[in-house]
Amino acid sequence: MSTDLSTSNHHKVNFSAPRAFCTTFKADLKESLFPDDPFKGLENEKALGKVKKGLVYFVPIFEWLPKYNFRTLLYDLLAGLTITSLAIPQGISYAKLAEIPPVIGLYTSFVPPLFYAILGDSKYLAVGNLAACSLLMREQIGEVASPKNDPTLYLHLIFTAAFVTGVMQTLMGVLRLGILVDFLSHSTITGFMGGTAVIISLQQLKGILGMQSFTTETDIISVLKSVFRHRKEWQWETAVAGIVFLIFLQITKFIKDKKPKLFWISAMSPLVVVLVGCVFAYFGDAENHGIPIVGHLNRGINPLSIQYLTFDMRYFPAALKAGCITGAIALAEGIAVGRSFGMKRNEQVDGNKEMIAYGIMNIMGSFTSCYLAAGPFSKSAVNYSAGAKTAMANAVQSLFMVLVLLLLAPFFSYTPLVALSAIIVSAMLGLIKYDVAFELLRVDKFDFLVCMAAFLGVAFISMDIGLGLSVGLSLVRSLLYVARPGTCKLGKLPDLGLYRDLEQYPNGIKHSGILVLQIGSPIYCANCNYIRERILRWIRDEQTSSRDVVEHVLLDLSGVVTIDVPGIETMAEILKILSGMNIKLGLINPRVKVMEKMIASHFLDKIKKENVFLSAEDAVESCRFSLDRSTENSGSSSTRQSDAV
Repeated sequence: MSTDLSTSNHHKVNFSAPRAFCTTFKADLKESLFPDDPFKGLENEKALGKVKKGLVYFVPIFEWLPKYNFRTLLYDLLAGLTITSLAIPQGISYAKLAEIPPVIGLYTSFVPPLFYAILGDSKYLAVGNLAACSLLMREQIGEVASPKNDPTLYLHLIFTAAFVTGVMQTLMGVLRLGILVDFLSHSTITGFMGGTAVIISLQQLKGILGMQSFTTETDIISVLKSVFRHRKEWQWETAVAGIVFLIFLQITKFIKDKKPKLFWISAMSPLVVVLVGCVFAYFGDAENHGIPIVGHLNRGINPLSIQYLTFDMRYFPAALKAGCITGAIALAEGIAVGRSFGMKRNEQVDGNKEMIAYGIMNIMGSFTSCYLAAGPFSKSAVNYSAGAKTAMANAVQSLFMVLVLLLLAPFFSYTPLVALSAIIVSAMLGLIKYDVAFELLRVDKFDFLVCMAAFLGVAFISMDIGLGLSVGLSLVRSLLYVARPGTCKLGKLPDLGLYRDLEQYPNGIKHSGILVLQIGSPIYCANCNYIRERILRWIRDEQTSSRDVVEHVLLDLSGVVTIDVPGIETMAEILKILSGMNIKLGLINPRVKVMEKMIASHFLDKIKKENVFLSAEDAVESCRFSLDRSTENSGSSSTRQSDAV
């Protein structure tokens, strides 16, 4: 019977010789860099066919442009016009937030969207400015160059930071490093955006109250102190105008929420505020009544700025830091936005393509007087709701923005700053996701802690520290998952023959003398000591709780995708320790990489092939047969001794 079981087991478990290094390396590289396997089938194509498919993959416009028609163009024209109406007030407002000339915000909605229309993988993402990144750039670059005392150097460093962002994003896309952005988790982004929204909204009190003096700090305490310290500068005229504008904007948002088909009311409302403000300022002589306006806006398209990129090491580190941090945030939010709208239409968005598109549009933007461009949620939501069918909507936005820059820019110079402040506050209120935070608290307390670390850190310390705290906690959690992998004790479910976690299924059947354990992660240097100690503890607990002598320990390795040399050495130590305790070790379903390394390291020779099983059922049956035979032998031995007596 033993021979039959062994023979059956040998037929089931694959003990093939390890694959060649080149084969495994190629497979691992392909899985890491191209998990979607985009080049499948190219081997059957001719050279020209391979080039065409390569172009379609790397330059998405070649995928949808051949199928483009007049009906689709009409949808994209409407969407492009709608997002342009939002781009004008947002561009001016967020440029003001970054303390750069307002026209730079308009420039950023001209050049970058053109390149995204060619290279972007999302049909619905609308290119524009991000409020959080605007403030973060001001905070970081303002440490080495004052926007008031040295505005020229400050602006040049803004362009340099955009260039750094573009280079970083392009390299990440080319090297397929999208996994790095994943460390900016949903919890981190939610907390960071919420904290940023709070401090940005509070900073708009300067514009709403018509104040001249204000702090350069961004934390809540400093901002509130500055507001009340200079309360003699408060002007009731601007406060009334700001409150009226803000109420109007919030009413339009309420209408959109109640009647989604009327989204265009909310989308057009910021432009309406700007236009009303301009008319009021022009005819009402607003400046003489204490209501400041934007001031002169140059007419014309983007001038070149490549010659202004600054690499002086006295200032470049600040631009490098600002570019990398804002670039990572822009990628995380933009890719998430593109994917969220794509999923609504069951369409996939390739994060690596998006990185390349973001990178190139920011590099070209830095050459043409633009600052950081990304895919803001509010603008993309309007683009989606307006019926955009392809990325052509971004090209349409660029076209309309050219007309604005050539014909209408001087008119917007009369925009009251209080109107811009109201627009910013209204936009920021939508970024504070109370419902998401409560959901995190309800579902996962640690995710909530990550979210609140970002929120409170940004709000009360600084933006980079808040982001760092949150990312640090996320990394700690990831390391804990890696260093302390999940292990559990398995039992057989009645009438099913399946082995599952006894904590989850307490009615599972345990077999006397047999302990079945499952390891749920790769085994390597960071966790092998823990795994060894945890297995020994399972044995002690089993013998203490059930007073049952453990004679067989079976390790289910189905969840162990790989193992390194320290991990194999630990397995050898476990085998030796258990042998000293008269306990036999068996392995269940080792994966191909694990099996190959066990064969190459000769660990399989130590544990013996007959102790490797394909399933928990096979392993337990073999152990039970061994225990029964041991009992029979023990009984026979006792009988012989009695007869001899």
